[in-house]
Parts: sequence; C-alpha cells; structure tokens
Amino acid sequence: QVQLVESGGGLVQAGDSLRLSCAASGRTFSAYAMGWFRQAPEKDREFVATIGRSGSTTYYPDSVKGRFTISRDNAKNLVFLQMNSLTAEDTAVYYCAASTNIGIPSRESSYVYWGQGTQVTVSS
Repeated sequence: QVQLVESGGGLVQAGDSLRLSCAASGRTFSAYAMGWFRQAPEKDREFVATIGRSGSTTYYPDSVKGRFTISRDNAKNLVFLQMNSLTAEDTAVYYCAASTNIGIPSRESSYVYWGQGTQVTVSS
C-alpha cells in the first residue's frame, strides 16, 4: 500500500508559476513510476506528466510540454510538478499517482495508487 498526499495548489494569475508536491509513504517509493493527472470541471481526468522509477525518463502530452516539468527525490519520497506559464485552461484538480509499470506510463489504468488531489485555479 502506498499513500500519496499532494500539496502546493492554489489560486494564481495567468502567466504565473506553481510547484506541486506529492509525498509518498508506505512501500518502497523507488519501485514506482509516478505520474500527475488533472481533472477540470465536467471533463475527464487527463494525463499531465510521468517519470520513471529512477527519475531519468519523463514524458508529457503536447498540452503541457515545455511548460511543465516533473521530477522526483527518491531519498525523500517526493515527486514534484513545476508548472510555468499557467493559463486558465490549466485550472483543475491535480492528482498524483503511482504505477508498478516499468517505464513511463501515461494511461490512467496503469496507476494503482492515487492521492486526493490539490486544486489549481488560474485566473485570467
């Protein structure tokens, strides 16, 4: 069992930056690929970023590529999402998730543990 707790969300202006954190507890953190997803009101949850077990590989969808950066600290059981140049379209609840898959999974079904989410609101 892995428990995930997100933090760092809030209300920002368009063009601002925000850094989300996800603290993991439980079983060996480095055994999991980690991902971030988001869900805007009345929309399906969508993939935002993923990072491999060692932190050496990452993958992003085109919607955030070049603006968002995922990273992890395996010594501290933390994963981060640095978000730059935010727009109103980035407004959503952001979720951290853990996957036992090898590699950098982007499918929601690949993730077995989920946090409760943190709200990010970008005002224009």
